[in-house]
Amino acid sequence: MATIRDIAKGAGVSPATVSRVLNYDPELSVSKATKQKIFEVAEALNYTKHKKTIKPEKTVVRLVQWYDAEEELADLYYLAIRLGIEKKAEELGVQIKREALDEMTEFQTSGTIALGKFDAAQIKQLKQVDPHLLFVDFDAMSQGVDSLVVDFNQSVDLVIDHFIQAGHEKIGILSGLEYTKHNHKPIEDPRFVAFKQKLNQLKLYDEKFHLSAEFSVEAGRKAVAEFLASQKKLPTALFASSDALAIGAMQALQAAGLKIPQDISVIGFNDVSVAKYVFPTLTTVKVETEWMGELALETMLSLVKEAAPVPRKIMLGTQLVLRDSAD
Repeated sequence: MATIRDIAKGAGVSPATVSRVLNYDPELSVSKATKQKIFEVAEALNYTKHKKTIKPEKTVVRLVQWYDAEEELADLYYLAIRLGIEKKAEELGVQIKREALDEMTEFQTSGTIALGKFDAAQIKQLKQVDPHLLFVDFDAMSQGVDSLVVDFNQSVDLVIDHFIQAGHEKIGILSGLEYTKHNHKPIEDPRFVAFKQKLNQLKLYDEKFHLSAEFSVEAGRKAVAEFLASQKKLPTALFASSDALAIGAMQALQAAGLKIPQDISVIGFNDVSVAKYVFPTLTTVKVETEWMGELALETMLSLVKEAAPVPRKIMLGTQLVLRDSAD
């Protein structure tokens, strides 16, 4: 594991600054550029499969992102996937052309990777721009487009099975709130759907233990703080739909005097690089985000070389990484 000093050296800042950024210290005042550099270095040092550039190909792939730069820093999931795409592109000599959805050009590319969540109108727009289209972290196969997604049912099973084996029956969830960009329609959190279905089957679901917040540390902290102020009965275990939400939840729990995991176990989702540096270190579902980015580019290149007769959906499994926040 990369140390704080390794990250500090790569980012050109002090170890103390790195530590405070990785722990989402709300009182730290640094620029967004500095934060982005620290997070990118941390992710890069966590990514070990990058190889040297080989014989280049004259290929240009457009990358359309759902998140903007500020949202990337609030939740590092998409940052990690993007870095995986870019590193694989560098390895293969492929040029990545990053464009915003509302600012796409008519520049001719070999294919387009759409990273994030998109509504029907946006999918139609992307299909018109490029016949070679791949959605990453969004299932658009029903609309005839290749998709690369995470198996959330398998992921949630890992979490709930671990909690139950540890003796927990009062299990809560801090699910994520997301909305489409243009018409602001809510996007259902697939982790919550799988969580509720699984706990209903076990006759353990309790609506009182369902919290929700937008995918950021601050939103997670606020949601849990408000929950603690209004509820007397608490779950003994909490699953958060992202590591950012889990870190915010732990901050609120610790501020209320609760010990983790003695009073409440916490499990996050994604295993971004900062999960190793918070206290206690975060038990989380590991999504191979960098490899997901690699696979996205490789899949796109295969689509360019040979058109498939039908759309495909590639589903990725996950694993539970045990650290100190869950017993």
